[in-house]
Amino acid sequence: MKIAIGADHGGFELKQTLIPFLQGRDIEVLDAGTYSTESVDYPTYAEAVALLVVNGEADAGIVICGTGIGISIAANKVPGIRAALVTSPAMATLAKQHNNANVLALGGRILAQEVAEACVAAWLDASFEGERHLRRLDKISAIETNHHCR
Repeated sequence: MKIAIGADHGGFELKQTLIPFLQGRDIEVLDAGTYSTESVDYPTYAEAVALLVVNGEADAGIVICGTGIGISIAANKVPGIRAALVTSPAMATLAKQHNNANVLALGGRILAQEVAEACVAAWLDASFEGERHLRRLDKISAIETNHHCR
């Protein structure tokens, strides 16, 4: 499995701890930046990760900013991305099971490292349940198409 990960300055430190965590699970990591705590704009990294996912260069992505809010909004602007901002392992599991979230968004200033790792693990270990949820994902795709997002 290949995961793209990106963060702004507010998520940099958490990103740096998640990379070895992912590698410890035999996951190849594509680091889309940023590479320091110097102030940068989160949309740059949200788009970079989202494009790696929709273009098939990564199987999924993780985006991190201070709260996870802005970077999740930005990632969701890329058609085909279903970025879910989570703050607990239960939310991460449901994001995959019900929404087939292909990008996980985290708050670097909100979550302790252990909680963030538990969220990532829960998301990676969960499986999309399909069936009734497919209808809803199809409606999301229709919104993208109807508003000329593709």
